Amino acid sequence: MSKATLDGAPIAIEDAYQHAAKILGGAKFPVVAGLATDAAGARAAILLAERLRGAYDHLASDQIFNDLDVTRSFGMFITTPAEARARADVVLLVGPGLTEHWPALFERLALGEPARFNDAAPRKILWLGPKRNEAKVEGVEIETIAATPQALPGLLLAIRARVGGRPITLNGAAAKKIDAYAATLKAARFGAVVWSASAIDGLTVEALQGLVTDLNANTRFTGVPIGARGGASGVVQVGGWMTGFPPRTGFGRGYPEHDPWRFDARRLVDSGEADAALWISAHGGEAPAWTRDDVPLITLAPAGAGAARGLYIEVGRPGETHDAVELAQETSSFVLRRATAPSEAPSVAEVIHAISARFSEDVPC
Repeated sequence: MSKATLDGAPIAIEDAYQHAAKILGGAKFPVVAGLATDAAGARAAILLAERLRGAYDHLASDQIFNDLDVTRSFGMFITTPAEARARADVVLLVGPGLTEHWPALFERLALGEPARFNDAAPRKILWLGPKRNEAKVEGVEIETIAATPQALPGLLLAIRARVGGRPITLNGAAAKKIDAYAATLKAARFGAVVWSASAIDGLTVEALQGLVTDLNANTRFTGVPIGARGGASGVVQVGGWMTGFPPRTGFGRGYPEHDPWRFDARRLVDSGEADAALWISAHGGEAPAWTRDDVPLITLAPAGAGAARGLYIEVGRPGETHDAVELAQETSSFVLRRATAPSEAPSVAEVIHAISARFSEDVPC
């Protein structure tokens, strides 16, 4: 049985559903935000935003757009982790904290093993800008170049220049290191670059994709992006097949419109354009980033992440308390994750369906 509170005080779950329906059904332009949930929860949330003629946004949209903006304006070479594991004889890691964003990185890409189709030679691993001691992995030899996240675009452009045989202004040991990196990348039979848009900005993503493009003139090189937190990659896919657009999409005119500025949930709430907010954070219970506290708020989060303000309804964690379909980083496809610790806490989709069933008749279907 789900638990609920209103401004920190316990409330019956039926009353919570009724109160949520009253808030959302009476709003002129509600925002459905956070969207840290599984595929079923994302689908229910987007359908709710459409029904209410509101907008939907993901808590990691800024990171989503680091990759997506480059894809839309420049193009992007990407592959699955399985393909990189099997074929890549050279792997270029870019940015800090990659093992934090994907703890199974080294295991899933088998970075300590030869490529399956090149068993005669060990896989070469390069890492630009790792955190201190992050590249010290037992049994794996990694060539590193220290760099801050801010310095990464310039470093990638320098390597790109040397790949193309063009001069750079660096000299001495730094130039020799960059030349060695460029030579290794050019000699790859099948190379892969791995990055997380949560750790680097859009300019860096564009710079690394430019490098990959140049390398493909003479060899095969591709990318393995690590998705942002809160199931962001899966929500992008769900939004794409339902509306044709990623998060930050609104339905105010009766059809989906995508605008990364207009439908930014934080901006909508802080500006007062949104007069109600449904916040969904079923994985880690992350709180919303907006500062305004007079907009009616409904929070769907797991146990221990209850909100002190507004209406809070407890939900389960996808793949933990209930079975969930999510986009898996290791396969780049949707998979069924069986519950590891089943409980009676409802899923996000179940709570949204319960709220929607209690809307008054004047709320459009």
